[in-house]
Amino acid sequence: MGLSLGTLLPLRLRLWVGIRVFGRCFEGPVTRVSWHRVIKGPCRPPEIEAMQYVSEHTDIPIPKVYAIHTDKNDIYIEMEYIRGQTLEDAWRHLSRDQKDTAMADLKQAMATLHALEPPAQDLVSSALQNPAIDCRIGSGFFGPMSSDEFHTMLRKKMPIEYAEEYFGKEIVQVHTTRYRTQFCHSDFAARNIMVRNGRLAAIIDWAYAGWYPEYWDYTRAHYTFMPGDDHYEWQEYLSVTLPNYKTELAVEELLWRRLPDPGARVTTVQGDVTIESKGSKPSPAWLNERAGRQVQDLWTLALAKLNSLERERERLS
Repeated sequence: MGLSLGTLLPLRLRLWVGIRVFGRCFEGPVTRVSWHRVIKGPCRPPEIEAMQYVSEHTDIPIPKVYAIHTDKNDIYIEMEYIRGQTLEDAWRHLSRDQKDTAMADLKQAMATLHALEPPAQDLVSSALQNPAIDCRIGSGFFGPMSSDEFHTMLRKKMPIEYAEEYFGKEIVQVHTTRYRTQFCHSDFAARNIMVRNGRLAAIIDWAYAGWYPEYWDYTRAHYTFMPGDDHYEWQEYLSVTLPNYKTELAVEELLWRRLPDPGARVTTVQGDVTIESKGSKPSPAWLNERAGRQVQDLWTLALAKLNSLERERERLS
């Protein structure tokens, strides 16, 4: 598809015109800017890496990426507008046969995703072995790291022997198992699935995708609720759409309740002692390797923005 006049306008003007013409069509930072395109942002590098990786290595339907824009330290993705409805919006209007068909499409797509060959085993990272991000953890980057380091982070660095006393023996089983590394969407929710005429049109919102332990997509799919009674039917379908990891889910549900946001920045006061956890960060080894190469890329912008936020927090504290 050739360029339209709108694509020649400055980014901020295109976003402003898009809102004026199409309104705010979506939840979150997505603006429709033409009949065929949207711009999402600010975004982070892992989302771009994931969309490009999945597009290059699979036939899974996802929005086509047309361009990456930057504005100061902010990153924006210009991508294809997907016609249809989210599965969340369409769910109650679909017949049982239509739900079966849509979920069969999704089962095939996710099996393709999970069959991707990882660059290494025992790895938690973005698609291109850079830091990952996931709202289940917090708002900061983490990794690249091993599965052991990842599970330690999920426990907020609680030693495994203490975790067994607090959470039960299942956490030891899960956090010491050597899982296969799989590529995961990491936000497999009905709101991130587009359907058209009862069939899968696209899987969207790859912001948290990357390489994780094989159970991660299954447990993360239960992290988000569908509205009303639809949630219970959705969970039934999940059990036949994704490989099941019941023990892992039980452990994750305990952690969600008792140790939420393990990568968040938290200040805890115990008596006269103040303990400050600065939250998850990119691994020191990765940062040192980048510094040695003096590379300039999208991560340069993301890290500059991160450092700016850190300085502002320090100033206000």
